[in-house]
Amino acid sequence: MIKNNFIQRTVTGVLFVALLACCIIYSPLTFAILFALIAALAIHEFSQLANQNEKVETNTLINTLGGVYLFFSFLGFCMGLTGSQIFIPYLFLIIYLIISELYLKKENPVNNWAYSMLSQLYVALPFALINVLAFQTNKSGGVTYNHILPLSIFIFIWLNDSGAYCVGSLWGKHRLFERISPKKSWEGSIGGGLLSVAAGFVFGAFFPFLSSLAWAGLGLTVTIFGTWGDLVESLMKRHMGIKDSGNILPGHGGILDRFDSALIAIPAAVIYLYVITLF
Repeated sequence: MIKNNFIQRTVTGVLFVALLACCIIYSPLTFAILFALIAALAIHEFSQLANQNEKVETNTLINTLGGVYLFFSFLGFCMGLTGSQIFIPYLFLIIYLIISELYLKKENPVNNWAYSMLSQLYVALPFALINVLAFQTNKSGGVTYNHILPLSIFIFIWLNDSGAYCVGSLWGKHRLFERISPKKSWEGSIGGGLLSVAAGFVFGAFFPFLSSLAWAGLGLTVTIFGTWGDLVESLMKRHMGIKDSGNILPGHGGILDRFDSALIAIPAAVIYLYVITLF
């Protein structure tokens, strides 16, 4: 049984990584379709989990459509296809989600507000922000699609996870955050971080639009905030009393289980890249 589960996890993981990498690299269209779909599935999954809590009744369809609209709004804005007015309908959506509870007469409107807003802030916004990484304005004022930056975020996350697992399994003795995730160790986290930083220098050698030091800093940023992202989802699942966020990926759980690190790492990467361009 253990062997079969390992094979299932490995096959699913390889296919998932291959699909993600190919869609990011192939074209802006496949990139947009993939992440709009992932955002929709993740928001739907989050809303379904929220509604399993006692007295919570969020509108899963509205939450999902709103998050997908936010993704395409960022896409259009970052590609230079539209101005900031594209975000106005989304602001109306946020207002609707708040005001509608006055009339729906549900048992716990405050929890409904909280989980609806969290579906947008915690899940929808990070996936929308990946467009900031993918599209940059060039010297001539045009917009170019740079698949390396968004792909690098996931490579750093995968390397950190792999390094943390290997080092932690061999030498992990000191628990990183035992209350939330008893298997994670400081030794594993340091090992994963060092692997990501080393990968950053490799990126710098092949993709010099960022310096090697800047790439290494990005790898470290993704490692630190990605680890926090993993812990945040673990805390959420403990609060909800569940092991996995879903079962859409055989052997791996749900969409949120696969992208928990990215939900915090992507906004952190955007902030990091803006900061290093200011100094």
